[in-house]
Amino acid sequence: MLRKKTNGVAKGPRAGSLLSSLAARTLDRRQFLTASGVAVGGMAALSLTSGRVEAATPSTEGGEIVRKKSVCTHCSVGCTVEAEVQNGTWIGQEPGWDSPFNLGAHCAKGASVREHAHGERRLKSPMKMVNGQWQKISWDQAINEIGDKMLQIREESGPDSVYWLGSAKFSNEQAYLFRKFAGYWGTNNVDHQARICHSTTVAGVANTWGYGAMTNSYNDIHNSKAIFLIGGNPAEAHPVSLLHILKAKEENNAPLIVCDPRFTRTAAHADEFVRFRPGSDVALVWGILWHIFENGWEDKEFIRTRVWGMDDIRKEVKRWNPAEVERVTGAPGAQLERVARTLVNSRPGTVIWCMGGTQHTNGNNNTRAYCILQLALGNMGVAGGGTNIFRGHDNVQGATDLGVLADTLPGYYGLAAGSWAHWARVWEEDLEWLKGRFAMWDKNGKTKAMMNEKGIPVSRWIDGVLEAKENLEQPDNTRAMVLWGHAPNSQTRMLEMKEAMEKLDLLVVVDPYPTVSAVLHDRKEGAYLLPATTQFETYGSVTASNRSLQWREKVVEPLFDSKVDHEIMKLFADKFGFTDRMFRNIAIEGDEPSIEDITREFNRGMWTIGYTGQSPERLKKHMQYQHHFDRTTLRAVGGPCDGDTYGLPWPCWGTPEMNHPGTHVLYDMSLPVSKGGLTFRARFGVERDGENLLAEGVYSKNSEIKDGYPEFTMQMLMDLGWDKDLTAEERASIDAVAGAATNWKTDLSGGIQRVAIKHECAPFGNAKARTVVWNFPDPVPLHREPLYTSRRDLVQDYPTYEDKTFWRVPTLYESIQKKDFSKDFPIILTSGRLVEYEGGGDETRSNPWLAELQQEMFIEVNPRDAHNLNIRDGKDVWVAGPEGGRIKVKAMITERVGEGVAFMPFHFGGHLQGESLRDKYPKGSDPYVLGESTNTIQTYGYDSVTQMQETKATLCAIMPA
Repeated sequence: MLRKKTNGVAKGPRAGSLLSSLAARTLDRRQFLTASGVAVGGMAALSLTSGRVEAATPSTEGGEIVRKKSVCTHCSVGCTVEAEVQNGTWIGQEPGWDSPFNLGAHCAKGASVREHAHGERRLKSPMKMVNGQWQKISWDQAINEIGDKMLQIREESGPDSVYWLGSAKFSNEQAYLFRKFAGYWGTNNVDHQARICHSTTVAGVANTWGYGAMTNSYNDIHNSKAIFLIGGNPAEAHPVSLLHILKAKEENNAPLIVCDPRFTRTAAHADEFVRFRPGSDVALVWGILWHIFENGWEDKEFIRTRVWGMDDIRKEVKRWNPAEVERVTGAPGAQLERVARTLVNSRPGTVIWCMGGTQHTNGNNNTRAYCILQLALGNMGVAGGGTNIFRGHDNVQGATDLGVLADTLPGYYGLAAGSWAHWARVWEEDLEWLKGRFAMWDKNGKTKAMMNEKGIPVSRWIDGVLEAKENLEQPDNTRAMVLWGHAPNSQTRMLEMKEAMEKLDLLVVVDPYPTVSAVLHDRKEGAYLLPATTQFETYGSVTASNRSLQWREKVVEPLFDSKVDHEIMKLFADKFGFTDRMFRNIAIEGDEPSIEDITREFNRGMWTIGYTGQSPERLKKHMQYQHHFDRTTLRAVGGPCDGDTYGLPWPCWGTPEMNHPGTHVLYDMSLPVSKGGLTFRARFGVERDGENLLAEGVYSKNSEIKDGYPEFTMQMLMDLGWDKDLTAEERASIDAVAGAATNWKTDLSGGIQRVAIKHECAPFGNAKARTVVWNFPDPVPLHREPLYTSRRDLVQDYPTYEDKTFWRVPTLYESIQKKDFSKDFPIILTSGRLVEYEGGGDETRSNPWLAELQQEMFIEVNPRDAHNLNIRDGKDVWVAGPEGGRIKVKAMITERVGEGVAFMPFHFGGHLQGESLRDKYPKGSDPYVLGESTNTIQTYGYDSVTQMQETKATLCAIMPA
């Protein structure tokens, strides 16, 4: 563990421990040279935040050096990486100086990203487990054996018994193809990392004003007059984003308010740090709003014209006086009054959050509360305002948009019959044949079409295996699990996950690195590892957190015996017999489907969120002319992209030929829709309980409808007399769908969108944001105590939900909370990120430049707690969870955490309850750094709407080892 200061005393880096651990094994010459280079690698990485990374091996003389532009494969900022390639070898890199996102900067992970592709610890060939040992096999053998077993399971138990878990590391094209593939297989048991990072954001935000994404951008923070950051640590999780935050802080004198249970590296930059108890976000936000409402500081005109339901919010907020807020959150009322005054006097301000706010049993309540704070302040739809939601993985936004989810198709179309009909038209597929791929399930005298039922989310795949069959809302248990680009140690309940992995008939891991999936279980047979390439060995588009798409170039050809993800999908399609159908409009060269054809196919279908105007040609042009785009507005000034917003952030309406510039700031009515302006989406009807849900007398610039209006249909065009603006081809396409009933979302011609925008109207209507979501368990966001709470005095006042079954699985709430675990497990445990590592950490802990920087898993403990528990700094401790697991880690005694709270990072794996699993990795693929996973002791708990896992507020016990 690299620590620069403890209790104010400087300490040197512990540079020897990694090399010592490697030296404990027998090393050949190559391994010795690799290991001995690690020590200098760590120092090199520290100096590479804005410089050039040289290759570990010398380049071949005489070859031309070619520069390729790609995008960092770590967080969602979207930093450009400029790779230097000579004779097919990636020999060096520089940050993208022209990129408006990273402005020539990289964090430690980005600076060392070349090693991600060229890493020695990569999985180099397909592997099969035989008698408990990994053996090398061919791709043909792997596809045939896996495919045969899956077809057997399909025949015996139905298509839902195979779970296709996708990835936020896919490109947009691969993500789209993966969701299409799952549909052709015949299941909605498909999901990815967004379920466990921002699904509560998507649900909460989309159900407030229409779309579930970041409303502004990292760059637009330059315009903010105040920055309210809660449950996020961008200094470590998204380091380059801090450039944009600090620009506003320094140039606008914008106060930075950081609310977090832990004093993070981000909090070190704050003007106001609010420490609060984990799991009390709603109470904290209501405590701030209490002061705003009591003093009449809210934006009354904004609320009158653009917000519905605020009176119901006032009633709930009235309960949260300063004394009650302090009782629940620990934050003093005087401090929250100061925060409220700051936000009111410094408008427009932005609200930023990340997983600290989302990973809770009431995470959807948290995200809606953050949104309501911005609505009360009138900070929506303006430059410098909005909700800037920092996503985690490089394409978690895109993979979510493209539908790698258990409850939607690409573009958030849902699973209703009309949604499948729409995509069948896009795919030119026989809808009846597609229906026949899915199971029809009879239970209790009722027949369900599984095609229209939400799948099991990734957070609950364990229960799909272990739960009694009769308790599941699907025909049979999960029998085969495909972990495609997913780190299992990023999920809670790892001991039960181990049991589930061992019970499966088939376990398949597809990844550039073997991940903890290779070693967690004690299987002897029926497990396979398939080496996928990194994103540097392929090309295509990727969506940054601000909704901008960027086009990656291929840096190098696939290394070792790895294959690109979309080729692997095609090989499985061959095995299952639907290649000709699935790729009827997508060219295939050899076994590799055309990326550009895939882009154009989703352009033809994703009308809902405007993934229709970003052709490959437009995206490539933006990457070529990055230097033409303003660093704050993201608008191109002159040149071939003149007027475009960088990356054509969705919605980029209509066809590419319409040349819509993309939408920088969502819901900004100061611009015409044709120039990126928007209203709030009319997604929830036109009235509720006799009250108007449409906007009151406000509209986007130049709109020909001077009031609120519903979403556009062909009938609406006819009623307005605007149908005459349609071309004959557009009208014929509309008639082929549903005639006058055709909606803007299902018109494949784009004619309805084009005509609405011609009259400067938003295709999705002009409505009020809603603060009350009547179809959620808590229509008004409520504080509810975590399932594992140390505050038993609050359980009666703020209880959790009743147990229920949803998303196909039984889900426990009150039956857990009613038990008091706090006496034996008195410390609140929370988790988060480190700057050195990312996600489950397999690739970053396999990177020698990064591995040197953080060599040991640790737990942060407050000095008072440590002294009471007889724990010494830097010594081993056991950390036990209330569900039976325990882990052995180093203690870091620090005031970063408050009394009664402990913190652990979640990037470690390869140890289990005190034992190293290093010998279980395929030879040569074990990461340099292993460690216990916090999720071995993280507990049960899932959001009431999305099944987001609870990782920020459980309990633990700590004792000397």
